[in-house]
Amino acid sequence: MNYLAIDTSRSSLTVAVGGKNKAVKFLPDCALTHSVVLMGEIENALAAAKIDKKDIDVFACAVGPGSFTGIRIGVATVKALAYALGKKVLGVTSFDSLAYNVSDGRKKLAVIDARHGNFYACGYAADDIDGADGRIDLSPRFIDTAALCGLAREYEIISDEKIGNSDGFSYRVADVEDGFIKAVEANLGKASENVETLVPLYVKKSQAEEEE
Repeated sequence: MNYLAIDTSRSSLTVAVGGKNKAVKFLPDCALTHSVVLMGEIENALAAAKIDKKDIDVFACAVGPGSFTGIRIGVATVKALAYALGKKVLGVTSFDSLAYNVSDGRKKLAVIDARHGNFYACGYAADDIDGADGRIDLSPRFIDTAALCGLAREYEIISDEKIGNSDGFSYRVADVEDGFIKAVEANLGKASENVETLVPLYVKKSQAEEEE
Protein backbone atom coordinates (compact mmCIF):
# COMPACT_ATOMS: atom_id res chain seq x y z
CA MET A 1 0.00 0.00 0.00
CA ASN A 2 1.46 3.33 -1.08
CA TYR A 3 0.98 6.36 1.14
CA LEU A 4 1.87 10.03 1.27
CA ALA A 5 1.94 11.58 4.73
CA ILE A 6 2.53 15.16 5.83
CA ASP A 7 3.11 16.71 9.23
CA THR A 8 2.55 20.46 9.34
CA SER A 9 1.60 20.56 13.03
CA ARG A 10 5.00 21.82 14.16
CA SER A 11 7.47 24.50 13.10
CA SER A 12 9.14 21.82 10.99
CA LEU A 13 7.68 20.06 7.95
CA THR A 14 7.75 16.34 7.24
CA VAL A 15 6.62 14.82 3.94
CA ALA A 16 6.94 11.04 3.69
CA VAL A 17 6.15 8.64 0.86
CA GLY A 18 6.06 4.93 1.64
CA GLY A 19 5.04 1.62 0.18
CA LYS A 20 6.66 0.28 -2.96
CA ASN A 21 9.31 2.99 -2.71
CA LYS A 22 10.16 5.37 0.12
CA ALA A 23 11.27 8.98 0.41
CA VAL A 24 11.25 11.53 3.22
CA LYS A 25 11.60 15.30 2.96
CA PHE A 26 12.21 17.21 6.18
CA LEU A 27 12.48 20.96 6.66
CA PRO A 28 13.51 21.86 10.23
CA ASP A 29 12.04 25.35 10.35
CA CYS A 30 9.26 26.65 8.11
CA ALA A 31 6.71 27.70 10.72
CA LEU A 32 5.45 30.67 8.73
CA THR A 33 5.81 29.15 5.26
CA HIS A 34 4.05 25.76 5.36
CA SER A 35 1.49 26.92 2.83
CA VAL A 36 4.24 28.20 0.55
CA VAL A 37 6.58 25.20 0.52
CA LEU A 38 4.24 22.25 1.14
CA MET A 39 3.16 21.41 -2.41
CA GLY A 40 6.70 21.74 -3.70
CA GLU A 41 7.99 19.34 -1.04
CA ILE A 42 5.19 16.89 -1.82
CA GLU A 43 6.24 16.90 -5.48
CA ASN A 44 9.89 16.48 -4.45
CA ALA A 45 9.08 13.48 -2.24
CA LEU A 46 6.98 11.82 -4.93
CA ALA A 47 9.73 12.35 -7.48
CA ALA A 48 12.36 10.93 -5.12
CA ALA A 49 10.21 7.84 -4.54
CA LYS A 50 9.40 7.59 -8.27
CA ILE A 51 5.67 7.40 -7.48
CA ASP A 52 2.87 9.35 -9.16
CA LYS A 53 0.11 10.90 -7.04
CA LYS A 54 -2.48 8.66 -8.73
CA ASP A 55 -0.63 5.60 -7.39
CA ILE A 56 -0.97 6.72 -3.76
CA ASP A 57 -3.55 4.63 -1.89
CA VAL A 58 -3.71 6.65 1.36
CA PHE A 59 -3.13 10.33 2.02
CA ALA A 60 -2.30 10.94 5.69
CA CYS A 61 -1.55 13.92 7.88
CA ALA A 62 -0.91 14.95 11.46
CA VAL A 63 -4.18 16.26 12.91
CA GLY A 64 -2.82 17.80 16.12
CA PRO A 65 -2.51 19.07 18.67
CA GLY A 66 0.01 21.64 17.54
CA SER A 67 0.01 24.77 15.43
CA PHE A 68 -3.62 25.65 14.67
CA THR A 69 -2.71 27.16 11.31
CA GLY A 70 -0.32 24.36 10.39
CA ILE A 71 -2.87 21.67 11.21
CA ARG A 72 -5.52 23.33 9.07
CA ILE A 73 -3.09 23.55 6.15
CA GLY A 74 -2.22 19.86 6.44
CA VAL A 75 -5.81 18.66 6.75
CA ALA A 76 -7.04 20.85 3.89
CA THR A 77 -4.21 19.71 1.60
CA VAL A 78 -4.74 16.00 2.26
CA LYS A 79 -8.51 16.27 1.85
CA ALA A 80 -8.08 18.11 -1.46
CA LEU A 81 -5.69 15.47 -2.80
CA ALA A 82 -7.91 12.60 -1.64
CA TYR A 83 -11.03 14.16 -3.14
CA ALA A 84 -9.33 14.86 -6.45
CA LEU A 85 -7.89 11.36 -6.78
CA GLY A 86 -10.61 9.33 -5.06
CA LYS A 87 -8.27 7.97 -2.37
CA LYS A 88 -8.48 7.14 1.34
CA VAL A 89 -7.45 9.44 4.19
CA LEU A 90 -5.81 8.84 7.54
CA GLY A 91 -5.35 11.17 10.48
CA VAL A 92 -2.48 10.61 12.91
CA THR A 93 -2.35 12.55 16.16
CA SER A 94 0.76 14.29 17.41
CA PHE A 95 0.46 12.03 20.45
CA ASP A 96 0.80 8.97 18.20
CA SER A 97 3.95 10.46 16.69
CA LEU A 98 5.47 10.47 20.19
CA ALA A 99 4.16 7.17 21.50
CA TYR A 100 5.13 5.10 18.47
CA ASN A 101 8.78 5.94 19.13
CA VAL A 102 8.88 3.61 22.14
CA SER A 103 7.96 -0.07 22.49
CA ASP A 104 9.25 -1.17 25.88
CA GLY A 105 6.05 -2.62 27.31
CA ARG A 106 5.29 0.28 29.66
CA LYS A 107 2.31 2.62 29.80
CA LYS A 108 3.17 5.83 27.96
CA LEU A 109 2.02 9.41 28.34
CA ALA A 110 2.61 11.44 25.18
CA VAL A 111 3.16 15.05 26.23
CA ILE A 112 3.28 18.20 24.09
CA ASP A 113 4.33 21.51 25.58
CA ALA A 114 1.43 23.99 25.54
CA ARG A 115 3.59 26.72 27.15
CA HIS A 116 3.23 28.59 30.42
CA GLY A 117 3.56 25.40 32.47
CA ASN A 118 0.74 23.61 30.65
CA PHE A 119 0.72 20.52 28.45
CA TYR A 120 -1.39 18.51 26.06
CA ALA A 121 -1.30 14.86 27.13
CA CYS A 122 -2.64 11.46 26.05
CA GLY A 123 -2.05 8.09 27.73
CA TYR A 124 -1.45 4.75 26.01
CA ALA A 125 -1.92 1.31 27.55
CA ALA A 126 1.08 -0.97 27.97
CA ASP A 127 2.09 -3.33 25.15
CA ASP A 128 -0.17 -1.73 22.55
CA ILE A 129 2.20 0.68 20.83
CA ASP A 130 3.97 -1.11 17.98
CA GLY A 131 1.74 -4.05 18.82
CA ALA A 132 -1.96 -4.05 18.10
CA ASP A 133 -4.01 -0.90 18.02
CA GLY A 134 -2.27 1.77 20.09
CA ARG A 135 -5.09 1.70 22.62
CA ILE A 136 -5.63 4.98 24.44
CA ASP A 137 -6.42 4.62 28.14
CA LEU A 138 -6.25 8.34 29.03
CA SER A 139 -8.06 10.58 26.56
CA PRO A 140 -6.35 13.72 25.17
CA ARG A 141 -6.45 16.56 27.70
CA PHE A 142 -4.97 19.89 28.74
CA ILE A 143 -3.05 19.63 32.03
CA ASP A 144 -0.71 21.68 34.21
CA THR A 145 2.69 20.73 35.64
CA ALA A 146 1.21 19.45 38.90
CA ALA A 147 -1.07 17.05 37.05
CA LEU A 148 1.83 15.91 34.88
CA CYS A 149 3.90 15.11 37.97
CA GLY A 150 1.04 13.00 39.27
CA LEU A 151 0.63 11.09 36.02
CA ALA A 152 4.40 10.45 35.89
CA ARG A 153 3.94 7.96 38.74
CA GLU A 154 1.84 5.77 36.44
CA TYR A 155 3.18 6.47 32.95
CA GLU A 156 6.48 6.77 31.15
CA ILE A 157 6.57 10.37 29.87
CA ILE A 158 7.37 10.84 26.18
CA SER A 159 7.78 14.49 25.16
CA ASP A 160 8.32 16.41 21.93
CA GLU A 161 10.97 18.61 23.55
CA LYS A 162 12.74 19.31 26.82
CA ILE A 163 10.38 19.96 29.72
CA GLY A 164 11.18 22.80 32.09
CA ASN A 165 10.59 22.34 35.83
CA SER A 166 10.72 18.57 35.50
CA ASP A 167 12.10 17.94 38.99
CA GLY A 168 10.61 14.78 40.44
CA PHE A 169 10.01 12.85 37.22
CA SER A 170 11.96 11.58 34.24
CA TYR A 171 10.99 11.67 30.59
CA ARG A 172 12.21 10.93 27.08
CA VAL A 173 12.44 13.37 24.19
CA ALA A 174 11.24 11.47 21.14
CA ASP A 175 12.12 11.73 17.45
CA VAL A 176 8.78 13.10 16.23
CA GLU A 177 9.60 12.68 12.54
CA ASP A 178 10.45 8.99 12.93
CA GLY A 179 7.47 8.40 15.21
CA PHE A 180 5.09 10.08 12.76
CA ILE A 181 6.13 7.71 9.97
CA LYS A 182 5.86 4.68 12.28
CA ALA A 183 2.40 5.77 13.42
CA VAL A 184 1.21 6.22 9.82
CA GLU A 185 2.48 2.80 8.76
CA ALA A 186 0.99 1.09 11.83
CA ASN A 187 -2.46 2.57 11.17
CA LEU A 188 -2.82 2.35 7.38
CA GLY A 189 -5.49 -0.30 7.87
CA LYS A 190 -7.67 2.34 9.55
CA ALA A 191 -7.68 4.68 6.56
CA SER A 192 -11.16 5.83 5.55
CA GLU A 193 -12.81 6.28 2.17
CA ASN A 194 -14.91 9.06 3.72
CA VAL A 195 -12.71 12.13 3.33
CA GLU A 196 -14.86 14.12 5.76
CA THR A 197 -13.73 11.89 8.65
CA LEU A 198 -10.38 13.71 8.51
CA VAL A 199 -10.67 16.54 11.03
CA PRO A 200 -8.23 18.43 13.27
CA LEU A 201 -7.79 17.38 16.89
CA TYR A 202 -8.18 20.48 19.04
CA VAL A 203 -7.64 19.61 22.70
CA LYS A 204 -8.06 23.27 23.64
CA LYS A 205 -9.56 26.25 21.83
CA SER A 206 -7.22 28.71 20.16
CA GLN A 207 -6.57 31.99 21.94
CA ALA A 208 -8.62 33.84 19.34
CA GLU A 209 -11.58 31.51 19.91
CA GLU A 210 -11.31 31.87 23.69
CA GLU A 211 -11.36 35.66 23.39
CA GLU A 212 -14.53 35.74 21.29
